[in-house]
Amino acid sequence: REYSQDPSRIPEHDVLLAGFPCQPFSIAGVSKKNSLGRPHGFLCDTQGTLFFDTARIIQYHRPAAFLLENVKNLERHDRGRTFATIMNVLENELGYHVTKRVISSQPWVPQKRERIFIVGFREHTGFDLERLELPAPEKGPKLGSILEPHDEVDPKYTLSPKLWQYLQDYKVKHSKKGNGFGYSLFGPDDVTRTLSARYHKDGSEILVAQPGGRPRRLTPRECARLMG
Repeated sequence: REYSQDPSRIPEHDVLLAGFPCQPFSIAGVSKKNSLGRPHGFLCDTQGTLFFDTARIIQYHRPAAFLLENVKNLERHDRGRTFATIMNVLENELGYHVTKRVISSQPWVPQKRERIFIVGFREHTGFDLERLELPAPEKGPKLGSILEPHDEVDPKYTLSPKLWQYLQDYKVKHSKKGNGFGYSLFGPDDVTRTLSARYHKDGSEILVAQPGGRPRRLTPRECARLMG
């Protein structure tokens, strides 16, 4: 915020690259804030309004282009009103030619991580992000390409019998309620779910199947590889 209050502190630049906080707009973030009775989206003063700080910097410096990134749910948040506000600021108030697209990381890494990318040009270029040809997701790498050899993985990454039983029971309990909460198990030929910041807690969203019955977490090195 101190930079948006005085954008002259930022050097002149041709391209602005920004990822404003996604927690106020993500499915998980919105669910958590709702359960705690806290505001989300632009009502979240500490995070949601940082888009407007980014817009002030764009307005001051007028870079030739910008690239913004956020979670896929940004388009659907608050029935589309949040995204409509963002596009109105970028196109009508700032006067940029804007194109956007949801792109998955799957063609490049064995992780299905969908994010929205918003590209804007100060001058009309005819560029259309939707028409950009991307590699086919099914031709992307699989989990086995980033896993360390089984005999080199520290046993501490294998789930304890107690935790493994808890996750199985938790999944059964929620399956009966008709929702998908629980763990996700993956093998070397699979593409994983999105790796999240909560992974260190129990690893439940991405468990690696292995001989012996109990799965394991990814190692920190494997997590880094999964993120490219």
